[in-house]
Amino acid sequence: MKMKGIGKAGVLLALASVVGWESPARSQPLEEDSVLTLEEAVGAAKLANSRLKSLGSMQQAFEQRSAQEGALPNPMFTYRGMNETDPFSFNTDEKRFELEQQFPWFGKRGLRGKVAAKDAEAMGFEYEAMMREVVAMVKETYFELYAVQRALSITHAEESLLKQMEAVALSRYSVGEVTQQDVLKAQSEISMLKIRWYELERQVVSLQAALNQLMNRRVDLPLGVAVTEPALEFEFKVEELTALAEEVRPEVAQARVQIERDEFRRDLMSKEYWPDYRLGLEYRSLRNSPDMLMFSIGFDVPLWRSKYKAGAREAERMVESGQAALEAARRQVAFDVQSAHFKWIAALRTVDLYRTALIPQAEARMAASEAGYRTGQVGFLELLESERFLLDARVMAAMADGELGASLARLERAVGTDLNPGATETAVPPPGQDE
Repeated sequence: MKMKGIGKAGVLLALASVVGWESPARSQPLEEDSVLTLEEAVGAAKLANSRLKSLGSMQQAFEQRSAQEGALPNPMFTYRGMNETDPFSFNTDEKRFELEQQFPWFGKRGLRGKVAAKDAEAMGFEYEAMMREVVAMVKETYFELYAVQRALSITHAEESLLKQMEAVALSRYSVGEVTQQDVLKAQSEISMLKIRWYELERQVVSLQAALNQLMNRRVDLPLGVAVTEPALEFEFKVEELTALAEEVRPEVAQARVQIERDEFRRDLMSKEYWPDYRLGLEYRSLRNSPDMLMFSIGFDVPLWRSKYKAGAREAERMVESGQAALEAARRQVAFDVQSAHFKWIAALRTVDLYRTALIPQAEARMAASEAGYRTGQVGFLELLESERFLLDARVMAAMADGELGASLARLERAVGTDLNPGATETAVPPPGQDE
């Protein structure tokens, strides 16, 4: 859906030419020392967000489990001495040195390592899901800030117009062309505009604090003006997005990995019926007798087989649970994409309606009111109402732009990847890993 630009009707210029005031800029940029792009905000959050750091470290911790589970237990070294009790001496006549190593049954050690590796892989997808969540929150907050800052800029620019209208009303009142009511109406409108300023400024401070928190910065640190506009000129088909989401959504991938892990656990439990074994070596030194070397082999006796049967049934049920969880994840993904896509389309249509219809209509109404006020056919109150309607239309259009950007962020979260063809988003690995 192609978006058309806002029509630049010369309403304020026409008004200035008739009643004698200068036209202010429609939305002057806020006085800030710097600007903040969406790419900068997202990149800072990926590198510094506390929750991402926590999950990244946890993933690295899980990656160490595979080596632990796949390793043999420590061997046992034993020294034994034997002597007569009367007289007893620690300088024993018989000395024994034993070394024993336990070995799991064939295949158990490898399966335990595979289970641990799948746990680490699942944690990696959990980290990726958290990263997508943080990115979506950053983008939503950024575009809310973008909209509120634009609305604040528009209302600041409107103050100049209202003050000029007040001056004209005061001038005409001084010569008896209008009553004092026109002056009072203009002054009260300026006061109401300031109330709107204060509310918008409060929202700016709150949104900047939220964005700072996502980037792991002090909440009171200043941020520049949000300058990245929401993307408009591209389309998505919901069927293609759903298919893409099933491939790249980390929650779906994590469910697949958990099934694989449970299958390995099922295979491992089937081997628990087989006993672990021990190999030992003993060296014995006996005074006045030749030294001796002995070896030993021992096996666990899996006598209580009921617990192994229960473990096998548990593993089988876990596989079935994982398959159901995968199906639920797919259904949830389809719902998320469908819902987010519809809301994005609605936001796109709303922006288009503001730009192509409502704002031009408000500008035309303002022009007609100005012409009527010039000829005395329209009162000052109607002129103020037309000005207020145009201001509201512009502010609501700015808010609609912000909602469009936020709805795209939610759609990207539902799909599990960046959808803006103009963006240059790069995946950031967990802390400590090479990029």
